[in-house]
Amino acid sequence: MNLYTQHLTSYARFKTHEVKIGDLIMGKDHPIRVQSMTTTDTMNTEATLAQCIRMIEAGCELVRITAPSINEAQNLEQIKKKLKDKGYHTPICADIHFTPNAAEFAARVVEKVRINPGNYADKKKFEQIEYTDSTYQAELERIQKRFVPLVRICKEYGTAMRIGTNHGSLSDRILSRYGDTPRGMVESALEFIRICEAEGFYNLVISMKASNTQVMVQAYRLLVSEMLATNRTYPLHLGVTEAGDGEDGRVKSAVGIGSLLEDGIGDTVRVSLTEEPEFEIPVARALVNRYSALRSPLSLPNNNPTIHYNPYQYQRHSSNEILNLGGSKVPVVITELMGHSKIKPSHLFASGYSYSVSADKWHLSDQASDFIYIGKAELPFEIPGNLGIIQDFTSWKQNASRARFYPLLQYNDYLNHYNDFLNEIKFVECTNSEQWLHVINLSNKKNATVVVASAENESSVFQWRDWLLKLKAGESCPPVIFKKAYQSVNAESLSLNASVDFGSMLLDGFGDGIWISDNGVSLADRCRISFGILQATRTRISKTEYISCPSCGRTLFDLQETTQRIRSRTHHLKGVKIGIMGCIVNGPGEMADADYGYVGTGVDKISLYKGQNLVKKNIPANTAVDELIDLIRQHGDWVDPPKFNT
Repeated sequence: MNLYTQHLTSYARFKTHEVKIGDLIMGKDHPIRVQSMTTTDTMNTEATLAQCIRMIEAGCELVRITAPSINEAQNLEQIKKKLKDKGYHTPICADIHFTPNAAEFAARVVEKVRINPGNYADKKKFEQIEYTDSTYQAELERIQKRFVPLVRICKEYGTAMRIGTNHGSLSDRILSRYGDTPRGMVESALEFIRICEAEGFYNLVISMKASNTQVMVQAYRLLVSEMLATNRTYPLHLGVTEAGDGEDGRVKSAVGIGSLLEDGIGDTVRVSLTEEPEFEIPVARALVNRYSALRSPLSLPNNNPTIHYNPYQYQRHSSNEILNLGGSKVPVVITELMGHSKIKPSHLFASGYSYSVSADKWHLSDQASDFIYIGKAELPFEIPGNLGIIQDFTSWKQNASRARFYPLLQYNDYLNHYNDFLNEIKFVECTNSEQWLHVINLSNKKNATVVVASAENESSVFQWRDWLLKLKAGESCPPVIFKKAYQSVNAESLSLNASVDFGSMLLDGFGDGIWISDNGVSLADRCRISFGILQATRTRISKTEYISCPSCGRTLFDLQETTQRIRSRTHHLKGVKIGIMGCIVNGPGEMADADYGYVGTGVDKISLYKGQNLVKKNIPANTAVDELIDLIRQHGDWVDPPKFNT
């Protein structure tokens, strides 16, 4: 297997070549650049100018502006001039879809153009077409004739280009040969890269964006693997497309972008939130800053290990099944309830449980912790029927006969008491690879151990990966819980850092649960963030997923307000994926795996989709949300919101 990196257990940035974008240099040893995109109408010069300035002052190093037609492309010249008149020299990237004439004009006046191979001089009709080798080659020749003029203009004017492949907008030609896959994304970009190279043009940046984090990470890794095999070194633009808004959008972005940054992949970052673009910058900056300073070194000599999993295709690592852990079970969430000598029923509420006094019954949400660690505390009441309680070993002895109470043993305690309760289910905490391997060897003799892989080093991903790579291919393994303590963080910082650390492991199929240690962030926040990470990695679905674009000058309705309206009425539909797209460019393609789509097709006109099939066209925006709900009902995916009496 041709690997995308030789540094699976240590941080090393993939060395790309320099690309000049005006005064900004990207790639090689230069800092990872942060960028964003305007949401205003490009023809509204003053509004776009004001938004550009807000973005730049927030730390944006490259401003992208949509140019859906020649008119917007021409107005970029005016926007650029006014920015310079005000003392701002940040480079501008023109975002192009479908319109070669707009791209060719923009390339003469701004520092960079972005084209999408799936819809630039290409065909995208969502049709399954059979291509012979000759018809496939004929299509490539047609594309080359349309694309070469832009390449030559960029070369003449010193304009950079981003070849930005999106998972949801692959051409019918690519789909016919490779399917809607990471490999198809890579091949789509390579077709256009080869045309550029034939013209001697190398001032390229490449991206492989998707709203599905598994697909996104696999595509970038495949691209880097291909570049390594062919001596290519193009800088890489990272982003999770249509990530959404709020904490969900931040967690999803951190999972996808952060996992790749951990791999040393990425030269520029854009976090795509359905919010004002200046709010994207601090999130991107927080992710990039993890890699801007020298990290604490780890003593991990095995920098070129034998890999026994496929980094280009998701597959859950095999582990023994114990209780609701391991095997085919979804990953669990363990939370900590500390600071109490005696636990009360109300203390469980923040972990997703509520109690009905009138019915004398516990209710649990779809995001209720599977286990709660209470340390040495006393818990004198009957717990909910699906909840497990983890206690320190010495305290557990008092509750050993109680159902669903389990001990947590440190490594030395485990060895000292190994023969005392061989058949008892227990959690054993390991802090290094020697402990880990020894516990696994012992636990495989008796299937009653859950291993807690505990990390405190900032490079926890490499620590955990090093441990797991020391397993032999096909070797049985007890369930593994990844645990980490974060110091001096708030809820937003925790959500980003935990998403990178746990998300990196989950996307590679490792881990049967996650455990964020109590660090001053509230129990409710830690529980919610944990489930958000599992949702973002698509390893456990506990809520509705919104694939909503960040808006731009093509958007035909108030995307932020509409997203909130749809969310307020559908947030209880566990597992349903709803795409909310501002225009047809980001329509049925970009919401590739959504169950339902809400797409702007005209001013205050909406079209509704079931999957990628158009079912209602040009609905007035003031009734479209109601009609979306009706569509969900018609297809049997609607349930009424739960009502609990407490």
